[in-house]
Amino acid sequence: MRCPVARDKHPHGFTLIEVLVALSIVSIALAAGVKAGGALTRNAERLSDMMAAQWCAENQLSALVLMRQFPAVGDASFGCEQGGRAYAGQLVVRPTPNPNFRRVDARVGTETGEPLLVLSTIVPRR
Repeated sequence: MRCPVARDKHPHGFTLIEVLVALSIVSIALAAGVKAGGALTRNAERLSDMMAAQWCAENQLSALVLMRQFPAVGDASFGCEQGGRAYAGQLVVRPTPNPNFRRVDARVGTETGEPLLVLSTIVPRR
């Protein structure tokens, strides 16, 4: 017969320290997973903004080329909406060393002014 107070040589179950160590390992792994998930979400949103900004810039530059007019030197603002989001842009026309060409930069940013993209082209005199 066993003495009820005597301890087994092979105890069953886990000690409190073992449980706490396991919980701390799991919590660190979960925290790293949440951080990685947040980074993926931010990167996906940034990629979406960059793609929409590129569409805005390409649309403005294409419209400028299709007008078949030699653009005047100066700056002009434009607005664009892509994918339900609004973007603010600016067309910057500068002279080149050859007077028959103009450099046009389409700068697109968020509504708050954070720059996203600059797309450039050269427009010839027609």
